[in-house]
Amino acid sequence: MKRVVYFLCLFHSLSLTAQETGVGDWGIWYMYFGTNKVAEKWSIHTEAQFRYYDTSGNFNQLLLRTGANYHINPNAIATLGYGYIDTDPSFMDEPIQDGSFAGNQILEHRIFEQFILKNKVWEFLFEHRYRFEQRFLFNKGLSTSSNELRDTQHRARYRLQMTLPLTDTFFLNFYDEVFLNLQDSVFGQNRLYAAIGVHLTTNSSIQFGYLKNHFPTANFDRFQVGFFFNPDLRKKS
Repeated sequence: MKRVVYFLCLFHSLSLTAQETGVGDWGIWYMYFGTNKVAEKWSIHTEAQFRYYDTSGNFNQLLLRTGANYHINPNAIATLGYGYIDTDPSFMDEPIQDGSFAGNQILEHRIFEQFILKNKVWEFLFEHRYRFEQRFLFNKGLSTSSNELRDTQHRARYRLQMTLPLTDTFFLNFYDEVFLNLQDSVFGQNRLYAAIGVHLTTNSSIQFGYLKNHFPTANFDRFQVGFFFNPDLRKKS
């Protein structure tokens, strides 16, 4: 555990020194997450994210993700899933240079494997999420109707999340997540997040948060509004 914390601190400090070349406006992410129980040991992960370059619009990315969760026990979950990501890498018609994808729409099909461990220390709820991703990136040119596979990438992610209940209704949520490329430059990005959450019902909540997203050459500030809904879909006897 000490080594994990050390490497998180190391990569976070490196990302803090990144050149401030990100878009100046504050963006916003609208997010939905669901864990839908279908059996004693199984649930379905559902997720949708709508990301914008600024708070008034200017589309950046659509992310849809689903997966099958196997609950080993209440504190350990293994997941195999798929994600569809549609990205516009331009901002106000000014291309953000990104190699072969400059100025074009990026379509990504992603397979991921994930393992979550949970534990509690005093009142603090900790969650460790380990994720491996296989990314198939397509460059959708403006003048073509077909998508062309341009790159296949592999990535590892580790997220350390801490939740602190304040009352039965309100809670705080924090996490730091590092992205490591398994090809080319190792450091991909780091996400530092803080939010206040509200339990709406026994199986739903909403979070209002702030995300600092560090890349090797750019930093971005993002507001986040996240809705979490975890229904039990099993038939009741």
